[in-house]
Amino acid sequence: MKNRNKYGSLNPMMRTEWGAALVASMIANVNKKEHAPSFHITDFAPHIKSEEKTISLDEAKKEWA
Repeated sequence: MKNRNKYGSLNPMMRTEWGAALVASMIANVNKKEHAPSFHITDFAPHIKSEEKTISLDEAKKEWA
């Protein structure tokens, strides 16, 4: 599992999904409005996990307050 997390899966469909998501995120970032947040590959590839840490609702309320 460590090897897969470090180098990625050898599954050709996952690699195709990653490549398509990369192209889609680049096109979206080129065409986004100036102050809009950037798109990430994970926005276009549901099977690729985001490296961003998710926070709970209570933590979000404290952070936004």
